[in-house]
Amino acid sequence: MSASVLLVDDQSLIRTAVRALIDASPGLTVVGEATNGREAVEKTRLLHPDVVLMDIRMPVMDGIEATRQICRDPALSEVRVLVLTTFEEDEYVVEALRAGASGFIGKGTEPPALVQAIATVNDGESLLSPVATRLLVDRYVRAAPTATRTRPTPVAGLEELTDREREVLLLVATGLSNSEIAERLFISPSTAKTHVNRIMAKLYAHDRAQLVIAAYESGLV
Repeated sequence: MSASVLLVDDQSLIRTAVRALIDASPGLTVVGEATNGREAVEKTRLLHPDVVLMDIRMPVMDGIEATRQICRDPALSEVRVLVLTTFEEDEYVVEALRAGASGFIGKGTEPPALVQAIATVNDGESLLSPVATRLLVDRYVRAAPTATRTRPTPVAGLEELTDREREVLLLVATGLSNSEIAERLFISPSTAKTHVNRIMAKLYAHDRAQLVIAAYESGLV
């Protein structure tokens, strides 16, 4: 594994600790640090890291807006954002995913898990297990009172999906992995992965996390 990382956190103690961990991990390199969202966007455009390890609550510009600006910049399409969060900030997780983050991980995570999280996101995968996906859906979508739900949001590219791709998208939205989708549809895992990749391309999504959000916000589910 080889990946360059930009650390974004307004607390120097956390940046120092995470930098020491990353520098001690073969293949991982910290190419820069930022103390707020605006600085994170500027340094991402300058340094083009593989992964941005992004805090949420910061001065000047928060991590959600910084993530949104990074993920909407065509010149940064290869950059992945991994959000650092705490259990108390769960309500911000979905907003970060909507903004384009590829996943999230708690600040209390054990060092090996953090290194693996960076590797997972760097490989283009979403750091959302099927269980985590279902928990997010249950907590933030299904549990929302009917009166507070907004009308479905149009999702660019949805009309371009084939019937099979819509079927796959529905299964992704329920939290199934590629292997589980393959088993459900009687296709090979590689074919399931191909469908998922094509759906992401058509919906301009970075990863599976955004597919889950798009499926629910569009009213497809």
